[in-house]
Amino acid sequence: MKETLEYIPAPELRQEMTLRLGRVAEAMTAAGMDALLIATNANLYYASGILFRGYVYLTREGRAVYFVIRPAGVHTAADVVEIRKPEMIPAELGRLGITPAATIGLELDVQSYSDIERLRRVFPTATIANASPLLRGCRQVKTPYEIDRMKEDGQHHVAVYRKIQRLYKRDMTDVEFQIAIEHELRSEGNLGFLRVAGQLMEINLGSVIAGDNADAPGPYDFTMGGAGVSPALPCGACGEIMRVGDTVMVDVNGCFNGYQTDMTRVWSIGEPSPLALKAHECSRRILRTLEKEAKPGVEVAELYRLAEAIVAEEGLEAYFMGHRQHASFIGHGIGIELNETPAVTARCRELLKENMTLALEPKFVIPGVGAVGVENTYVVRPDGLENITPFAEEMENLL
Repeated sequence: MKETLEYIPAPELRQEMTLRLGRVAEAMTAAGMDALLIATNANLYYASGILFRGYVYLTREGRAVYFVIRPAGVHTAADVVEIRKPEMIPAELGRLGITPAATIGLELDVQSYSDIERLRRVFPTATIANASPLLRGCRQVKTPYEIDRMKEDGQHHVAVYRKIQRLYKRDMTDVEFQIAIEHELRSEGNLGFLRVAGQLMEINLGSVIAGDNADAPGPYDFTMGGAGVSPALPCGACGEIMRVGDTVMVDVNGCFNGYQTDMTRVWSIGEPSPLALKAHECSRRILRTLEKEAKPGVEVAELYRLAEAIVAEEGLEAYFMGHRQHASFIGHGIGIELNETPAVTARCRELLKENMTLALEPKFVIPGVGAVGVENTYVVRPDGLENITPFAEEMENLL
């Protein structure tokens, strides 16, 4: 057993943290914040490269102090301070010669009310600002190191999808099929946990949705619903036998190193219906178009408009992004969390930036058949999108 948890395991990660925190400090200066106190898991991981209970205090000059509550024995480096509670932070900052901040950014969008009020009392003379949008914006554009992690993740993700065809057995339930796929995910090194943004978002390792279950609406803001096996988690596989004539959508996620990729492929049991095949090929056509058009400077909403236009040309509007219940987006940012910003909707006025990472998923639900469509994870490059989940997109027959 390791005696200590390494704060920074390698020199390249030290440089990486300097780069990331420098970006955040620049954004703080532009926003008029003197300091930032990071406390939530996704942002702690972004700011440190490990997960711990505690806080990262960042000054606008780019100096970071890591206040660690748990675990004990974190490797003591410069500006790593062990504390028992946040009330100890001001005194420790004084000991380090850091001037009290006039304006402190907190993660107001994601911290609990009680945590926010407690931190207000810790810094009673400071003006509190909302740093959540700032941090989301910084995390949108990935560093080369982050992109390498996501590409590595994509390679493992693809390796699992290569095995899916042979996992199917006749009269299998969708849950049994998902368990077999999840076994391969964990064997490949998947961490077994998906970090999602938003208190109203919950999911397991992903969804396997077959047949009419694709038309079951759910409470979550996912592209596909599914009834699930319990009202405690009403999404995805429902335990029914997958039958000839069904399409089977596999949308299980990669999370092999703290970063994630998102990928969807569809199989059929027997020959797919002509409508299902048409819609599936429409999804592929949309992705080919977006891969060319999604360049830095393009408005995110334009991607949605391009997809809508292709769907209308094909006459598939009734099935696009759901049937009984429609989703209002065709993709999302992705990275440390599965569903980062920007959301690819008709209302998103943000402009694409080089090295943003997006999961694009134009999908359809065909009543009586199931869901079809393809999802890939991409990096925004100067000449379009780079696919980091390259796997065959054709609808293969499981029989």
